[in-house]
Amino acid sequence: MGPRRRSEQFEEFVMQDHRKLGRELELFHSDPLVGAGLPLWLPRGAAARRAVEDYLLDLERRHGYQHVYSPPLAKAEMYHRSGHLPHYADDMFPPMELDADNALVLRPSLCPHHIAVFAARGRSYRELPLRIGEIGGQYRAERSGVLGGLSRVRAISLNDGHVFCAEDQVEAEVVAALRVMREAHAALGFAPSSWRLSLRGDGPKYVDDPEMWRRGTEVLRRALAAAGVDYVDGPGEAAFYGPKIDIQLLDHAGRESTLATVQVDYYMPRRFELSYVDADGARKRPVMVHRSAAGSMERLFAQLIEVHDGAFPAWFAPVQLEVLAVGDADVRGFADRARALGLRIEESYAGSLSARIRDAARRKVPFVAVLGANEVAAGTVSLRSRGGAVEVLPVPAALARLENECRAPKQERVPAPSVSV
Repeated sequence: MGPRRRSEQFEEFVMQDHRKLGRELELFHSDPLVGAGLPLWLPRGAAARRAVEDYLLDLERRHGYQHVYSPPLAKAEMYHRSGHLPHYADDMFPPMELDADNALVLRPSLCPHHIAVFAARGRSYRELPLRIGEIGGQYRAERSGVLGGLSRVRAISLNDGHVFCAEDQVEAEVVAALRVMREAHAALGFAPSSWRLSLRGDGPKYVDDPEMWRRGTEVLRRALAAAGVDYVDGPGEAAFYGPKIDIQLLDHAGRESTLATVQVDYYMPRRFELSYVDADGARKRPVMVHRSAAGSMERLFAQLIEVHDGAFPAWFAPVQLEVLAVGDADVRGFADRARALGLRIEESYAGSLSARIRDAARRKVPFVAVLGANEVAAGTVSLRSRGGAVEVLPVPAALARLENECRAPKQERVPAPSVSV
């Protein structure tokens, strides 16, 4: 019994490992000339990622976020001011010296750039909360021994956001960020393994301001209570500048990692001397809420590949429909109509029909359409769903079903603010 159980566990481990599935499904690739921890997203993986990114950006827009683009590097001076170089330098790539007075740094986080967006012009209390979002690149100097597939990389594409708000808005903004996270995770088809309130530990890693830590921790505890979330405390797991809520996941091997996070930050607004004009005309300091609804695209897809065993929901499957021609049947008309609906499709003409159906199943394509001369003449299509029965449908009915089942999940409509970045 014992040896057989270990064998079964090993087999399940291999089947669910996102690195193995990523290779088999041609989602991503690692090349030694590119370097460890720098994965290449292949066309199928890129298609799935783009669908998820579009969903996340739309979700954030509905919740009042305005999106920006920012460069993945900045002057070293910015990271001295943000506290990253004094507190986080061991995890950063070394500065690139251009000349004696100008050193550039690959950013380890997006928050300083979003601070620069807030500071681009004067701000009024009427604009708060100001929610800024981006899926942007950041870089961590991870050691070679900890790198693996998509779960631990050096080039990170982060679904990041920062909310600049008044003191009395912080708790509500944290609760709103948790709501966005839950909606995104449900749509993507997974649930967190646990929630953690990450707190300050000992040592010089953390900014020495006890009152700031007390205020941030109290706000996060109140928000977690308001959201009805069960959580555990994690001493020593906080960011260097403040406490945070971490949404934890377990991978196929039982290893825990952080996917999404919400942080309350009183430190950086002070360091960058941010301010807004309040209703009484006085200048006030905003509070920052850092949040990532789905974390990095790399770690997110490591989780999604394993959770779904590579069989992604139809709305973000790399190929949503495989169109198989039987004999000399002309399937271009049906294929063009499917593409016009925005479906991601591939066409196949060569080889036996049974072999092509098996190949589509191996690649976990959600829908397969088979058209021979009889179907083309009758205006029908034989539609096979993944793991389901085969149905012969009129072409309009088949297309309507495909459009409906391949559409991204419906989202709650939330009024967005009228102010602009």
